[in-house]
This record gives sequence, C-alpha cells and structure tokens, in this order.
Amino acid sequence: MVLNSNESSGAVSEKPSASRANDDVPVRRLTIGEALREAIAEEMRRDSNVFLIGEDIGVEGGFGGAFGVYLGLLEEFGHGRIIDTPISEKAVAGAAIGAAVMGMRPIADVQYADFLFECMDELVNQAAKLRYMSGGKLTVPMVMRAPVGATGRGAQHAQSPESYFMHVPGLKVVCVSDAYSAKGILKSAVRDDNPVLIFEHKLLYGSKGRESAGGMDLTAEVPAEEYLFPIGRAIVKRSGQHVTVVATHVALYRCLAAATILATEGIECEVIDPVSLLPLDGETLWESVRKTGRLVIAHEDTLTGGWGAEVAARAAEECLFSLEAPIRRIASADVPMPAAPGLEQAVIPSVERIAASIREVCG
Repeated sequence: MVLNSNESSGAVSEKPSASRANDDVPVRRLTIGEALREAIAEEMRRDSNVFLIGEDIGVEGGFGGAFGVYLGLLEEFGHGRIIDTPISEKAVAGAAIGAAVMGMRPIADVQYADFLFECMDELVNQAAKLRYMSGGKLTVPMVMRAPVGATGRGAQHAQSPESYFMHVPGLKVVCVSDAYSAKGILKSAVRDDNPVLIFEHKLLYGSKGRESAGGMDLTAEVPAEEYLFPIGRAIVKRSGQHVTVVATHVALYRCLAAATILATEGIECEVIDPVSLLPLDGETLWESVRKTGRLVIAHEDTLTGGWGAEVAARAAEECLFSLEAPIRRIASADVPMPAAPGLEQAVIPSVERIAASIREVCG
C-alpha cells in the first residue's frame, strides 16, 4: 500500500490510522525505534542486497546500535549482513557508497549526526554526484541514518545539521518525527536509487520504558501490512485557519502543544510536518500559507542558515501577497550547544517561546 494523499495538495492528512489501509488489517502503536527496526527487517527479508553497516550495530549480546534500533536483527541476519566497522565514519560512508555503486543497497549508520562531518567528501563529492557525472550509468542507492538533537550531550553530540545537506543537489534529506512516516519513508529510501539521509531526533526513539517524554506520546499507529511513505510529502498534523506552523522533530511536538494552548485563546494553528526537506513539499506548505496568511517555522538547528531560512525565502517568493504578517523563525540560539541542562533549555525553542511568537504574528 502507498499512503493515500489529499488530491488537491498532495498533503497527507492529519492523523494516519487503520482507515488508510484495509480496515481488517490490524494497526499497532509503535515507537519510532520499533518502526525503524521493523522497516529494516522487512526490507532485508525482501531484498538480499540490503545490508547494515556501522559502529556497534552487530555486537553479540549488545545493545543494537547507539539507540537500540537494531536489536534482534543480528540473530536473524547474521554478521554477513550486519557489518560492524571500526570507529571511522569515512570508512562507513566510503564502503556504503562503493557497495551501492556495485548494486547493493546499504543502510549506513552514524551514532550521532555530528559525525557526518567526518565523511563530508564521501557524501557531498561522491555519493551526491556520481549519478550525474556518469550520465545516469551509475546509481548510489544508499541510506544514511543519523541521530540529531540536544539531549544533554554537549556541543559535539547535539547538533542538527540537516541544512548543510539541503545545499547538495543529488542528496535527499528526510526528518522523521513519528513512527508511521518513519517506517514508510525508510522503506521508500531503501528502494530509492539516490542517496537518502534520514535524520532522527534522539529524544523521539521511544526506547523501552521511554514511550513518552516530556508529555509527548512517542508512539503512533502503524499498520501491520506493507506500506510506503513517499519522499517529498508533508503531513498536516493539525488543521487551522489563522497561522501556518512548520516544524520537525521535537520542535514539532512543542508546536502542537503550543497550538493546543493557543486554541483556548481563539488562535487556530495549522501545524505541518514537512518530513522531507529535500525535496520539499512546497505545494502543501504554500497552499496552507495562502489560506492562513501567516507563517511560523520552528526547528532545533541554529537560526542563521537553518533550514527554516530556505522555507521562509521560498514562502516569500511564492506567497508574498498572501502574507498578512512577517514570517517568523524560532530556532536555537547561534551558540554551540551547552552541556548544562539549564543552559541547553535556554538555547533550544520551548513551548512558551513558540506560543509567544505565534501570538505576536497573529496579533
């Protein structure tokens, strides 16, 4: 099953449920971690060319990678397809790209997205450009999974570098924020003939005993049947008519919480999860902005050069004469992420700051 869409805008409707598939097919509530694990296992069973490569992902009796996503996969698929590597992101990326060019479909893992800077040449100058430079004779069907976000780990383990890779033609850039889209889009990424970077927030995996965090329910309805979520499709998480709010990862949940508060004040927010940053579902975003006349963008990346700047620029180009207020971006301060919990919370967007900014835009 491919996810049904809103025919007028291409947007996925607000709340995925069993009605999207056959009503007789059971729907479970899974965490993002569980959904990713299920997607990987299904794709590895479906195609023997799919394999995993990364650090600490296939340790006997281990923890299934840095965040437990691979638990149990070693027992089913063995070391031939769950490949542990030395601590070298350049080696991980280089091996994955080479395997992809030769017809395999690797899923590569880096323990923190910050470590992608160790393999920028491999991703930016090789993976992203080989198909173009070969006139289409080569493809690079690889997936790179990378955890992002501030979780008390300090400046070198807390960045959200998605915007760096939006600048690179030839890559696809995805941010998953719920289990439904996480499973479906990972399966789509594995089957794509282009390199896909999937960014996942560390607070949203929902490991055992942590199915909720900070009041956020980290589970979502996931059908048991086969389905794909298309790359380049946004999800309207909440409908509203006064302001369009675009956000990813934890900021998305904080925007939803702010929207609930603001609804009691008569401000109805339309909250959209773009899911894919490259390609971006502009059709869905601009249709919403033209309806509401206002746009607020929230993300955990820094303000300067964050992906919200690109969305704001495109919105100004596409919807300028529909805007009734200036576009507002809410982001982390332009500082290295502090390790101290109190300072970290002062840097990243909060529900209160998001709500205050929306009030100003709607005032």
